[in-house]
Amino acid sequence: MDRLSKCEANYAPLTPLTFLKRAGSVYANRTSIIYENMRFTWRQTYERCCRLASSLRSLNILNNHVVSVLAPNVPAMYEMHFAVPMAGAVLNTINSRLDAKNVATILRHSEAKALFVDYQYVQLASEALRILMADSQQGQSSMPLVIVIDDVDSPTGVRLGELEYEQLIQMGNPRFVPIEVQDEWDPISLNYTSGTTSEPKGVVYSHRGAYLSTLALILGWEMGNEPVYLWSLPMFHCNGWTFTWGIAARGGTNVCIRNTTAYDMYRSIATHKVTHMCCAPIVFNILLEAKLNERREISSPVQILTGGAPPPAPLLEKMEHLGFHVTHAYGLTEATGPALVCEWQAKWNHLPEEHKAKIKSRQGISVLTLADVDVKNMETMESVPHDGKTIGEIVLRGSSIMKGYLKDEVATSKAFKNGWFFTGDVGVIHPDGYLEIKDRSKDVIISGGENISSVELESVLYKHPRVLEAAVVAMPHPRWGESPCAFISLRENETGQKGDVKEADIISYCRKNLPHFMIPKKVKFLSQLPKTSTGKIQKFQLRAMAKTFQVTEKKSTQVNKEIPQYHVEAHEQILAMSRL
Repeated sequence: MDRLSKCEANYAPLTPLTFLKRAGSVYANRTSIIYENMRFTWRQTYERCCRLASSLRSLNILNNHVVSVLAPNVPAMYEMHFAVPMAGAVLNTINSRLDAKNVATILRHSEAKALFVDYQYVQLASEALRILMADSQQGQSSMPLVIVIDDVDSPTGVRLGELEYEQLIQMGNPRFVPIEVQDEWDPISLNYTSGTTSEPKGVVYSHRGAYLSTLALILGWEMGNEPVYLWSLPMFHCNGWTFTWGIAARGGTNVCIRNTTAYDMYRSIATHKVTHMCCAPIVFNILLEAKLNERREISSPVQILTGGAPPPAPLLEKMEHLGFHVTHAYGLTEATGPALVCEWQAKWNHLPEEHKAKIKSRQGISVLTLADVDVKNMETMESVPHDGKTIGEIVLRGSSIMKGYLKDEVATSKAFKNGWFFTGDVGVIHPDGYLEIKDRSKDVIISGGENISSVELESVLYKHPRVLEAAVVAMPHPRWGESPCAFISLRENETGQKGDVKEADIISYCRKNLPHFMIPKKVKFLSQLPKTSTGKIQKFQLRAMAKTFQVTEKKSTQVNKEIPQYHVEAHEQILAMSRL
């Protein structure tokens, strides 16, 4: 058998580009993209991607050059997921909610050769380019070629530079032969982390990893043929959790929307008979809090894949009642999106709704193409027992894990240790093998020697009928070292007020539902919690605020009764940062 060698007939590098070529042929006349009044077929989408790839090569975009794009979920953003790697280049989708300084940092660090900018973000791009130009004059960076993406449905005429997206499409060759992928380990995309820390890193995906992640997710989600997929998840986040490539693989229809508003989502679901969508749990609140004039009847169940932050069981239960069938996934940018999926088992169907929601809030089991997942004691590197109680760090390995961090060997070697990728998340494994996150390792609160999971405390807070958002972090405590501090945003009451809910009400509610040591020592109300663009609450900001809170304990006249006194030395509100 060792004499049987690889040849072109029996071996081809794995790449998601094959999904589009196949779709353009076997699904040629199916609708590929819907955007407002525009419709494209898969034959048209394949030809448009060939044209764009051809134009990129004519603009001297060569193999492994980075092509950046700053755009919402519009057809051009979708097409570039195929066209850019078809030209041999590497796609860098930039978080559109970053500020100009961060956009400039990404362009500089990635050494982008071209920047596509949707007309909506021309001002943001202009400011970023001015920052970059100042650097280039000092020899620190070069300027990318700029191409504006005008609205394909309702052109605006807005320009930045001389080139425009549709002009490149028209100029390109529809019979362009895509640059052949020589090695499946070659890079296909570059995604900058948008997590809860303040220093994003450039995560590089391979063609092989993107291909395998795509297959794993359409299998794990049991996505059938001809899905109608609503783009409620930003395509800039882990390449839309690889569904940019996955919808082509299933011959589905991409419903593109510029804004993730309740009106646009409900309208799209009703009009186009949407079957699938992805989102962070924060989008649940947008759908649940929709006004009557924004809602549309959901006539058939919509499959939702959620991740990015552990969804509280009460939220899952409410979404099911609206007509959404929720599947929970867990992943991170470095894992090419979701790495675990909470696969549902038929034996759970007859459980009470609250119990089912609690099971669904688990992160689940590894996707098919992940080699292994485990929860380990970080001191001994031993696997924790499957008892649902013993915590350890979640570790992953497999071909869908990133190649590494661009230009950061130190961070890459720190992430890859002992044959595993270390996620920084703390979790447990239940007796049935399903994994559940308990916290980020830095978010576990150690109070008087007791480990307190902020996720568990948040889950209880979300059950309060007036709590819209909740986040728990550690705050200093003179006796216990640390104690829980809860940040909460409230729903309005029947008269449109929020001020009727007080700190004492929340603490009293917690006393009825939690062990004494887990009760927050401070509750701070904010109009909204700071989030990333994928809906993750930015706890590093809340931790910074909590550090300024001081708890002093004064003895009351009652024996052994301690009444905490709080002195708050922080801003009354935190505005949500633009980073997602």
